[in-house]
Amino acid sequence: MEFFQTPPRLGNQYDDDRVLRSHLERTLPAPLLAEIEPTLREVGALSGGPLYERLLAEYRDEPTLVPWGAWGRRVDEIRLTPLWQTVSRVAAEKGLIAAGYEKQWGAHGRTYQHALAYLLEPSTGVYSCPLAMTDGAAKTLLASGNRALIDRAVPRLTSRDPDAFWTSGQWMTERTGGSDVGISQTVARPAEGGQFRLYGTKWFTSATTSPMALTLARPEGGRAGGGGLALFYLETRDAEGNLNGIRINRLKDKLGTRMVPTAELTLEGALATPVAGLESGVKNITPMLTVTRLWNAVGSVTAMRRGLALARDYARRRVAFGAPLAEKPLHVDTLAGLQAEFEGAFLFAFRAVELLGREEAGRATEHEKALLRLVTPIVKLTTAKQAVAVVSEVLEAFGGAGYVEDTGLPRLLRDAQVMPIWEGTTNVLSLDVLRAMAHGASLEAVVAEVRERSRGAEGSPLEGPARRAVAAVEHAVAWLERASGRGDRGAVEAGARRFALTLGRSLELALLVDHARWALGRGDRRPAAAAHRLARHGVDLVVDEAHEDEALLCDDT
Repeated sequence: MEFFQTPPRLGNQYDDDRVLRSHLERTLPAPLLAEIEPTLREVGALSGGPLYERLLAEYRDEPTLVPWGAWGRRVDEIRLTPLWQTVSRVAAEKGLIAAGYEKQWGAHGRTYQHALAYLLEPSTGVYSCPLAMTDGAAKTLLASGNRALIDRAVPRLTSRDPDAFWTSGQWMTERTGGSDVGISQTVARPAEGGQFRLYGTKWFTSATTSPMALTLARPEGGRAGGGGLALFYLETRDAEGNLNGIRINRLKDKLGTRMVPTAELTLEGALATPVAGLESGVKNITPMLTVTRLWNAVGSVTAMRRGLALARDYARRRVAFGAPLAEKPLHVDTLAGLQAEFEGAFLFAFRAVELLGREEAGRATEHEKALLRLVTPIVKLTTAKQAVAVVSEVLEAFGGAGYVEDTGLPRLLRDAQVMPIWEGTTNVLSLDVLRAMAHGASLEAVVAEVRERSRGAEGSPLEGPARRAVAAVEHAVAWLERASGRGDRGAVEAGARRFALTLGRSLELALLVDHARWALGRGDRRPAAAAHRLARHGVDLVVDEAHEDEALLCDDT
């Protein structure tokens, strides 16, 4: 009989996810978990069933731009894929934004929200992109205190009604660059009723079909630099459905996230409203960045989880050299290493989410507030690098099938590659960690968290990993003190990435040790095994020796 390989399959992505379920059991009050679990199970069934099947079947679908109408009028209409049209309704109905703002969940609302996002995202073609910016827009507007804009937009951004629900864009990137927004060339000119008209080009705008956006522009005659930028609110279409002074030049042809309608725009007098004054726009959009970076971390974690779920199932179905891959020691060792990276990343991402929820509910301690400020860039950069490495290995676990588009596997890697780039590259965020400390963010909060999570492991099977976590974070602190004490700013900047990743991996290992202690008390040895494996992978990336020859390696003339 001719052979055909059975492809990997997914079950209910909530029921099949030990790590998520154990985390929720440990961190949520039992009555709350009982209340939300049916919805989590429903979303898990959608993600592992009909939505995943559609993602595979519609893998070639992408948004399209229709510049002109049939009778010659410029319309600049972006048509979304059928999957995205479905997912937009599911996301509203299941409360992927609303759950983060509904008061009945208290300090646990963010955990519930991101558990939903974590379950649904891998089967949506990266619908988390508009959701992240929508969440960020709601938080930014609420923080602004602008009552008119809050009343206008926030009920729509947080609605569970698919017909009323709005998503939001975030338009910051221009031809001059992404992270260096201070050199923005978009100009805001006064208009009627205290509004402004915006002129300029936004080189990269994601989720451009959203009904609204937050964007930066410099009021005409305003001072140079980031401090002279203002944050503006605009609605993309007027009451008649015409674009609001916006011309869509093209959709971007990207490596991944190809269902996301990312466009290059020219603003030709787009009517906009200042959110919070006519300066300090970068500062005023900071709540957006906090939220989107946490969405990025959860997106990285769920990308790893989806790849591993498929790889484990395939290992049971694929027979090679007389036995299933799941019985081959080398294959098992490979998957075990990937699982350890995922488990540490998961606990780190959801700890950051928990901190945000506690802060918003007024429940955070001073330690937790300080920890959230420093952890936000660290969790994003650490988990993003892990996602690319883990998903790359996942594709290799499928052999040639991992390189064939209609298996759906290459999409995993192409989409994961955006994670280290979007919302600040690894280098940019590493420098942001240093800037945060220079402006009062406490490194001691990170050290205290690692020590506290590692405490109690003495004399237990987890003593070794706990000691590695503490030693790594203490080494990082000592390195920074020495380099800073010498006044060697170049050495500090050159080592910023290794420093930040060491903090991130130390936190992951400490959180994993803490969770493993709880799990061992319930007879589950798997988190402890993950802690030992993560510790062996390397936690301390800091290099003490000062190297001055790096520039030579970049000179190939």
